[in-house]
Amino acid sequence: MGTDDRLAERPERDEEAVGRFVERFAGELAQAGMQRMAARVFAALLVSEEAAMTAAELGERLRVSPAAVSGAVRYLAQVDMIGRERDPGSRRERYVLHEGMWYEVFTRRDEFLNRWQKTAREGADALGPDTAAGARLAETAEFFQFLHGELRQIMDRWRRRGEEAPPPSA
Repeated sequence: MGTDDRLAERPERDEEAVGRFVERFAGELAQAGMQRMAARVFAALLVSEEAAMTAAELGERLRVSPAAVSGAVRYLAQVDMIGRERDPGSRRERYVLHEGMWYEVFTRRDEFLNRWQKTAREGADALGPDTAAGARLAETAEFFQFLHGELRQIMDRWRRRGEEAPPPSA
């Protein structure tokens, strides 16, 4: 059975349930620090079958103004969670989720951890190991170094998993 056959057999999705999921997932992302409207736009893209929508489609889906969508997609593009593309012959931009987006997001976090570790180490050295503040910064640097190493191993395992994984079954 081909992909088209499976898609044709899918029941209509419950748009109310999907809307509740979008708001709940967006709320979780906002609690983790993402801007609320950006989280809503991201969640809406995540549940779209094509993983792509125009600003007008996003505004209609989320019942928000074009200005709200504009600010959200600008933020999401800036942090490389989405991209922009144009349909051939059209001036309208479509906002698309990147393939492997979660991997890229966490890989960038790994880069931040490395920079934070180096900066904390510099602070610890400047303050001296015999001061309370220096000791706190030294522990902070060690913690970031630990997370950096662990995250790198996790990301390597995830990448290998994708390389070894069989294609999805029908």
